[in-house]
Amino acid sequence: MANTKRQLFLKRRLRVRNKLRKVNAGRPRLSVHRSNKNISVQLIDDVNGVTLAAASSLEKDLGVVGKNNIEAAAKVGAAIAERAKKAGVEEAYFDRGGFLFHGKVKALADAAREGGLKI
Repeated sequence: MANTKRQLFLKRRLRVRNKLRKVNAGRPRLSVHRSNKNISVQLIDDVNGVTLAAASSLEKDLGVVGKNNIEAAAKVGAAIAERAKKAGVEEAYFDRGGFLFHGKVKALADAAREGGLKI
């Protein structure tokens, strides 16, 4: 029986997250979600179960509302790096979820690294 695209995505997301849990060393998780129209990212402290910082292409002050391209992903990555610094976070581990690490997801990660966040 063939798996659907959604089932394959969920399997890939769990596989990635379980591998990251083994090596996270108490660091917060930088979790990415990409839809067809937007991209968002959260900095999550899994020990306490709280979100430390978040950024999304839906925010009007970033100037990329409703866009989901590489430039928008780079702006969101720079914004999360700046907000992580304000929250006192310098290191995090990158949780790409079930998304492949290329294109928009890679642009977001690179922008966050350039902003000073160690991923």
